[in-house]
Amino acid sequence: MVSPAIALAFIPFIITLIIRYRHYFLLFYRAVIVRRIQDYLTGMSREERAFQYVMLHAIPGDPQHLLNTFDQYCLHCEHLSNIGPQKGKTLDRLVYENAPLNVLELGTYCGYATIIIAQALPLGARLYTVDYNPKRAAVAEKVIRLAGFDDDTVELLVAPSDEVIPQLKDKHGVQKLDFIFMDHGKRCYLRDLQLLEEVGLLQEGTIILADNVLFPGAPHFMQYVKASGKYQCKMHRSSLEYFRYIRDGMAELTYTKLI
Repeated sequence: MVSPAIALAFIPFIITLIIRYRHYFLLFYRAVIVRRIQDYLTGMSREERAFQYVMLHAIPGDPQHLLNTFDQYCLHCEHLSNIGPQKGKTLDRLVYENAPLNVLELGTYCGYATIIIAQALPLGARLYTVDYNPKRAAVAEKVIRLAGFDDDTVELLVAPSDEVIPQLKDKHGVQKLDFIFMDHGKRCYLRDLQLLEEVGLLQEGTIILADNVLFPGAPHFMQYVKASGKYQCKMHRSSLEYFRYIRDGMAELTYTKLI
């Protein structure tokens, strides 16, 4: 048994931890505890609940209003792992400035970043967005179509990313990719980047934008990128979506070496 005196001695330390990491505790509360309670009470996933909210409050065919509605839900109802408005501006600017014709998004989730990319694409461009989870993909499909983008502009592929990437050339006719947005499992970043290299989908000047490389982080991915000599790397420092006091960032890579 721990004596009361020893237990009391730990109280200042515990209080200090709570104060220092309060934003992470809040994230855990909103992203995990609230979600599980709502899952039990509603019998739906948080992505389905978010879509119901969007259906009630967003203007169909207005992509920006739909994104704003998602932001309102995430700020006042439940936390969703969207890219969010702050980092979304960087994604929008890079797509608009580079005018890519063939774009790959790894990690569709609810379709938030998909809409940002789609509305910045030049005429005739095509976005392939990939998610392995059928339930999330079903929500994303409805969100993308509600925003006004048809299958000619945005094609949603429901399968693991390491299955889709090798099929892009033969099955979908994609010879080279101009722009890639990574926002799926952080442990998959390095594997999928190397797979993109192996199958020859990268060309000189291809841009890869990888989200959440600081939190929760993708250290092996970043180590490879910096050591390989194949990429120019620029860090866009920001904060975690909807949590401005948690530091995060996106890595912008430009492929410079042909394999």
